[in-house]
Amino acid sequence: MKFVALIADGMGDWPVESLGGRTPLAAARTPAMDALAASGLVGTCRTVPEGMAPGSDVANMALLGFDPARHHTGRGPIEAAAQGLEAGDDDLIWRMNLVTVENFGPDGTMRDYSAGHIATPKAAAIVAALKERLDDATFTMHAGVQYRHLLVQRDAAAGSDAGLCPRPPHDILDRPIAQDLAEYAKNPALSRLVGEAAGLLADGMGGAIDCGAANAVWPWGQGRPLRLPRFEDAFGLKGAVISAVDLVKGLGRASGMEVIDVPGATGLLDTNYEGKVDAALEFLKRGDFVFVHLEGPDECGHGGDAAAKTESVRRFDSRVVAPMIRALADEDVVFLVTCDHLTPIALRTHHGDPVPFLLSWRGCPTPSGLAAFTEETAASTGLRVEPGHTLLAWALAQAGAAGR
Repeated sequence: MKFVALIADGMGDWPVESLGGRTPLAAARTPAMDALAASGLVGTCRTVPEGMAPGSDVANMALLGFDPARHHTGRGPIEAAAQGLEAGDDDLIWRMNLVTVENFGPDGTMRDYSAGHIATPKAAAIVAALKERLDDATFTMHAGVQYRHLLVQRDAAAGSDAGLCPRPPHDILDRPIAQDLAEYAKNPALSRLVGEAAGLLADGMGGAIDCGAANAVWPWGQGRPLRLPRFEDAFGLKGAVISAVDLVKGLGRASGMEVIDVPGATGLLDTNYEGKVDAALEFLKRGDFVFVHLEGPDECGHGGDAAAKTESVRRFDSRVVAPMIRALADEDVVFLVTCDHLTPIALRTHHGDPVPFLLSWRGCPTPSGLAAFTEETAASTGLRVEPGHTLLAWALAQAGAAGR
């Protein structure tokens, strides 16, 4: 038996006025997901434990079957694992965004958490230039993908920097940054680095580089290096992850899964859907479990664009879910389709409400018979799986795949 987990990041939402009171999932045309829902089980799952921030790091860790309350140390360490970045047990690893800030200072405002969705080559040049000027014995920068980068703070065991709480930049769009700068100020060396970076970016490193919309760096999500059990040992399945974003790759690499890179996978609405499907199908020839992650709905949610989010859900259904169903029609396969968390258009950031999910396999003894897969229909069944990290084991048991 093969197991296919299809994850549309941030797909869940609340009713949107511009969509006639429907959510993007309800407004989108999704015949493939609807068919799976009708033939399988549908319910909700709380992927974010109480008291933890509703981020993709926490929620995707739970979807992969690992308890975030036990294993999660921060966003930065997960992305460091994706890069194979070596760090000591006493180091702190910060996620570091390139961002756009209006008036970097106590009166400043966060305008864009992604510096205009900066392209990777330009971002790499910027981080390299900052690294040359600002790296020292304590802090080192490491370039990642698009706006997502890393800052390693060496030998931080003696300090309290693990407890600093600068907010994720996507949580404070068009909001003041004074309280976050006050957090940085608790570590004078970190505060100095952030301030000097803003100065360098403001004038393009003295005119040497076109920095585009990137005029500040934003460290956040810090933690000690990530240690996870091996996925195959935990579930008896040879698994792989397919995603454009480092945090999902990091979870896969940290748990010993195969991490498959797909050319043209952007994490946006224009990603290489067909390439992800082809890569998943190729892996299933030699493996048992594939976790295919699409970032587009989340990015559209952060942008507050209901029409684009609806389109991202439609594309997920027509260009990922449907072709996977067709290609595996003659196989003994289990489909789990869900999202990691909600990214409501009204909030433009994540929310920890339970997410809708569907679980479908040939011969499901109690199919839901639902006409559509939406947040509302999922909640209406009364089926609730929590804590979220038990969803995968529950799904395997339901489909009779445990231990195969």
